[in-house]
Amino acid sequence: MEVVASAPGKVLMTGGYLILERPNAGIVLSTNARFYAIVKPIHEEVKPETWAWAWADIKLTSPQLSRESMYKLSLKHLMLQCVSSSESRNPFVENAIQYCAAAGRSKLDKNKKDALEKLLLQGLDITILGCNDFYSYRNQIEARGLPLTPESLAALPPFTSITFNAEESNGGNCKPEVAKTGLGSSAAMTTAVVAALLHYFGVVNLSTLSEDSHQQNKDSMDLDIVHMIAQSAHCIAQGKVGSGFDVSSAVYGSQHYIRFSPEVLSAAQAAVKGMPLEDVIGNILNEKWDHERTKFSLPPLMSLLLGEPGTGGSSTPSMVGAVKKWQKADPEKSNETWRKLAEANSELETQLNMLSKLAREHWDAYKCVIDGCSRLKPEKWMEGVTEPIKEAVVKTLLHARDAMVRIRYHMRQMGEAAGIPIEPESQTQLLDATMDMEGVLLAGVPGAGGFDAIFAVTLGDSSSNVTKAWSSHNVLALLVREDPQGVSLESGDPRSREITSAVSSVHIN
Repeated sequence: MEVVASAPGKVLMTGGYLILERPNAGIVLSTNARFYAIVKPIHEEVKPETWAWAWADIKLTSPQLSRESMYKLSLKHLMLQCVSSSESRNPFVENAIQYCAAAGRSKLDKNKKDALEKLLLQGLDITILGCNDFYSYRNQIEARGLPLTPESLAALPPFTSITFNAEESNGGNCKPEVAKTGLGSSAAMTTAVVAALLHYFGVVNLSTLSEDSHQQNKDSMDLDIVHMIAQSAHCIAQGKVGSGFDVSSAVYGSQHYIRFSPEVLSAAQAAVKGMPLEDVIGNILNEKWDHERTKFSLPPLMSLLLGEPGTGGSSTPSMVGAVKKWQKADPEKSNETWRKLAEANSELETQLNMLSKLAREHWDAYKCVIDGCSRLKPEKWMEGVTEPIKEAVVKTLLHARDAMVRIRYHMRQMGEAAGIPIEPESQTQLLDATMDMEGVLLAGVPGAGGFDAIFAVTLGDSSSNVTKAWSSHNVLALLVREDPQGVSLESGDPRSREITSAVSSVHIN
């Protein structure tokens, strides 16, 4: 039996910094970039003598990094020991394995517990794969002399090997750093592994997940278990309780999110201090998780575009630290800025929801306006529009733009006050130019900002013009789009599927 689960990467469109503190909300979009986890047994049969063993074999393979690690899992304490010489550990997956086994022990009845022990004794063979979109291939594209276009990215084979930064010149090996695009690879990877293991162990059943599964109680309960275990494993691996929006969107998809109280995870932190893991996970599953999420997704006929400016990444933790320091030093000014930012974030969300409503109720007029605006610069959107409904659509589009302009203004103010480049000057020029193009509704820096990435929301078919314009500014447009679906069960190894789809997309003239 083989289980394959996948979870999406994310883009935090609004709520950077504010989302760290309740009750501030953020809009997070899940994407078509997915992380996959494949779980199957190592041994076909459990040999009679293995029941006497107190250890289960676990093999973790990451083909893109050419890495394989072997572990033993103590069946008594559910603790993992690495037995291979692999220098680089993966704390996210290690925690996920331990927590999922403990969740099985905590949740399953007697018969299912015996089945779980048998599955553990057969060993776990786990493979993790991330879509190319999670990683930066900009250097390889430039090294091959190819243009900085999405077509060059699309020409890379699926699940391409990831290159590490070069060794230091003095022969010493610096910490291998993978260049990433900021889509939340650790959250998507942790969630995919947790979902695959919990389904494999029979703790949850993800095969009934429907498109709208959040409405159905049983599915939603199963997703909630995946969410609680994935949040716990991710936070403990990171060594801090983050806001959790990246794990939440990996589980449930695009959403309006308000974080959980950090105290919810005090039980998980106690585990590190030696409480039995089964009890800890039992406590976590019974905790009152008080995060809030509401379904959200971009209005119809709109596309999310992401660009990689190639100025090198920014360190989110150090930027968050600088903002917190500024909040302490100047509470009055920082509260004022945050209040205005929260208002602008909320205003943008209101306008986008209004556009979705207009699309539902007046599709023809909505479609007509979006098609028209996709070919015009924003200052011309209102020209020649006379019908009241069409006018309402254009006005809402323009209100959404105003809200984005205000968000960017307050984010820049916050960056200047905290002494960090939240929207650096180079990004400002690029974003202003992008927001001026035909068919562009919004542009901004996602998440904590910095030099990592820029995003745009485009109308109709205008995204290809933006892509070309970005390319001329040395910005690589990525292949990522919004996909509102969260965690899901897949029907087989994604590598074979990617290869068959690649073969079928080759046109022979």
